[in-house]
Amino acid sequence: MGADTTMLRVAVTLEQCWHRVPGGTARAALDTVRAVRRHGGVELVGVAAKHRTTPDAPWNPPIPTAMLPLPRNALYESWHRFGRPSVERATGPVDVIHVTGLAMPPRSTPIVATLHDLAFVRHPDYFTRNGLRFFDAAMRRMRRDADLVLCSSRATLEDALDAGFDRDRLRVVPLGVDAPIVDAERIRAVRRRFDLHGRYVLHLGTAEPRKNAAALMRIESSLPDDVTVVFAGGAGWGDIPGVTPDPARRRVNVGFVSEVDKWGLLAGASVFCFPSFWEGFGLPVLEAMAVSTPVVTSSGTALAEVVGDAGLLVDPHDDAELATAVNRILADPGLAGDLSERGRERAGEFTWERTGRSTIAAYREASER
Repeated sequence: MGADTTMLRVAVTLEQCWHRVPGGTARAALDTVRAVRRHGGVELVGVAAKHRTTPDAPWNPPIPTAMLPLPRNALYESWHRFGRPSVERATGPVDVIHVTGLAMPPRSTPIVATLHDLAFVRHPDYFTRNGLRFFDAAMRRMRRDADLVLCSSRATLEDALDAGFDRDRLRVVPLGVDAPIVDAERIRAVRRRFDLHGRYVLHLGTAEPRKNAAALMRIESSLPDDVTVVFAGGAGWGDIPGVTPDPARRRVNVGFVSEVDKWGLLAGASVFCFPSFWEGFGLPVLEAMAVSTPVVTSSGTALAEVVGDAGLLVDPHDDAELATAVNRILADPGLAGDLSERGRERAGEFTWERTGRSTIAAYREASER
């Protein structure tokens, strides 16, 4: 039986591109959109709240994006409380709505929803009261209205089951990575830009408590004297404490970085350290492995699914275990080289081509329900 070549029209929610800190959900949504477009057979139209400006260049949707008549907060409140306005008010008729964030629009046509994590269920203390209220309303609507829920990892699928989702509506659709070739000149350029000398251990992620960046600060005194600890990523909430350099140690916070600088920082690091308490997938870890940087990250989370046996896994609550793992790589070139090779091979298993193909299959399945 041949492949279905029927053209589908799909509306994709992309409001997170306008967030002050777009973060991983925006990156995943935009890369998924690009992957689906490369496959063809689907017409995509974005949908967002009312805005007077377009997002900054890295977050500007690569597809036409229609706007609904309400600003974000009012739109989300209206969606969750009153079930209106319909996405199709802005986009016109569509075959499927793809919800890529947590805000759930009314179900005027089949819905495919992407669910990256349920961190707010596991760690409610990391979120504000208003945030928890929003997440709870979104989850209730997603359980009720989504025809299919695409989970970024098996760990997220298991959490979704615990949260009351029907198993037959859940699919695991991992994210992917398209790493550029990072040559020595790009690494030298990023070193010059951020005044980095010698070896460094890198942490990359939006500042928020569950990322557990503070653990890396607590172990920095155990690292060799020639090693700098570098923090990169946008300012979120619960900012990284003590970001000013300690006179006794060298610590650098470079803040939000461009895509070019991100890849240069990742490729130039001696170790990528990401001891997050909870992730739904863990794109930064995958990106580090894709450019052959040895990884230390958290056991017992989706991060372990991504890394497999290609990195060192530690208990994110155990500073001594974290320090031992980072120092092992710094002290042993053989181990570092082995992890570099295994990480690059492991990252090659996660492609946006596969993500796009699985997403289109979900669109078609939902449209036929």
